[in-house]
Amino acid sequence: MPSFAIGETDFLKDNTPFQVLSGALHYFRVHPEQWADRIHKARLMGLNTIETYVPWNAHAPRRGEFNATGQLDLGRFLDLVHAEGMQAIVRPGPYICAEWHDGGLPRWLLADSSLKLRSSDPSYLALIAEYLDAVYTIVAPRQIQHGGPVILVQIENEYGAYGSDRGYLQALSDMTRERGIDVPLTTVDQPTEEMLGNGSLPSLHRTASFGSRSTQRLGTLRKHQPTGPLMCSEFWCGWFDSWGEAHRTTDAAESARELDELLAAGASVNIYMFHGGSNFGFTSGANDKGTYRPIATSYDYDAPLAEDGTPTEKFWRFREVIAKYAPVPEETPPARVPAPSFVVPLQGSVPLWQLPLAGARDFDELPTPAQFSSAGGYSCYTTTIAAGGLLAFAEVRDRAQIFLNGAPVGTLSRDHHERFLPLPATAQGELAILLEDQGGVNYGPRLGEAKGLMGPVTLNGAPLAGWRVGTVDLDDLDAVRAALAAAPAVGQGTGVCGPAFISGTFELPEAADLFLDTAGWGKGVAWINGFNLGRYWNRGPQTTLHVPSPLLRSGRNELIVLETVGMDAAVARFATRPNLGPTEE
Repeated sequence: MPSFAIGETDFLKDNTPFQVLSGALHYFRVHPEQWADRIHKARLMGLNTIETYVPWNAHAPRRGEFNATGQLDLGRFLDLVHAEGMQAIVRPGPYICAEWHDGGLPRWLLADSSLKLRSSDPSYLALIAEYLDAVYTIVAPRQIQHGGPVILVQIENEYGAYGSDRGYLQALSDMTRERGIDVPLTTVDQPTEEMLGNGSLPSLHRTASFGSRSTQRLGTLRKHQPTGPLMCSEFWCGWFDSWGEAHRTTDAAESARELDELLAAGASVNIYMFHGGSNFGFTSGANDKGTYRPIATSYDYDAPLAEDGTPTEKFWRFREVIAKYAPVPEETPPARVPAPSFVVPLQGSVPLWQLPLAGARDFDELPTPAQFSSAGGYSCYTTTIAAGGLLAFAEVRDRAQIFLNGAPVGTLSRDHHERFLPLPATAQGELAILLEDQGGVNYGPRLGEAKGLMGPVTLNGAPLAGWRVGTVDLDDLDAVRAALAAAPAVGQGTGVCGPAFISGTFELPEAADLFLDTAGWGKGVAWINGFNLGRYWNRGPQTTLHVPSPLLRSGRNELIVLETVGMDAAVARFATRPNLGPTEE
């Protein structure tokens, strides 16, 4: 029977020393029809293992549900890893960070203020038990001893940076074992004395996360893990991007040198990321260490395999290093070829205000987060004012566009710490606030915070009352399509004022990866054939959105855009290659 265990100095696969050469690849950030391609390319770089997180909030947007189909088909993903002859590492959290909204924790769970997150709170553990029931039903039969690919399962995620509740870690370990997980259990923490000390248990195998000074950091890890194999289970070979900042890159040669140093020490590795993919829809998270910093749609991560699945310089450098320690296939992946480039006239436009809000409700006073909290995307708050003056909010989470009788009067952005807006003295009528949730904080003490307008909202110091609040329904575009079909045509080259939906169609001879060029657009979201590609923003860094080929078809294709600010011309352009923005000097 196949086996995987922790030996005195090495991992042991079938009782033989085994150096784990893994790469992170998140199934939920890649179109499922491209999973096999990305997994195969990992093997071509010389890797023998694929690692993935499991996002609780994506699988269970409502309590009692667990969706494991389509892009969330974890079982199919693991089967494809196995079919490629590779092993798998599964990291189900329940907290995953991953620059993913709310760190993977569901909004319905976060809405319960009585719960103490990431702790041995019995109520919290009871909810985790429901989640792990579903996850391990998929993972348990795919362990190596049952003929599957799974060799390691991680408990929690960088817990030493958050807390020190060993009872919580023990409860997670016990629940994992009780659900049939028999492979070794690991933890990961940054290699500091405090984090490694607080983030694990003697019964769990400690690993570390870092991207530089490999020898030094392996030495720190060895102090806390005196026996067994050393492993960097997040070797940071790149970094993520945040809106309004430069595209983050790392030097390929230096990253390869660090990888060489790590492997020469006999350590195992998980390259984070081997292939990042995209934060489709409203799945990107945010960081907040005093300033809110929402994360971009591209999760390219300057990884060995780019967002569109093509090899980068890092791929070839890492392949050369790995070849010194393990067999590497002779086959190599093809280089990027230019994508089709063309222009699409956008033909119909409908103001957002013409479409009804979902679940609209009336409140005498501004609703608290317990009464109304956005569930991602956009929501709208309206009231009536009789005069102008200083409009003030306790806090805006995360971006508020403010309109008076349908005309824009200003924008308040959380990342700029903006809370006040002066209105003209003659202002009166309907005050409407289009609020965008730009991503739930995924790391640190603000994890799990509610979204919305934080009250009180005052005008010249007096609280505003009589609110109507609802969400912009973007899950079902049928109503949007119907409104667009009835809308008058947009003049060619005419600009578009937001917030508005605008659409167009284009023909393709065959499906191919595309890059939607958003230069000249303001801020919004784009859909191809009903699939939400994610957010775009003229703040950058990225000015293209990756369109995976499986979303497209030979013949007619549909593009719908929600533009919240404006376009200089009602056209969409597709570029030959991605543009992720200027890099740091």
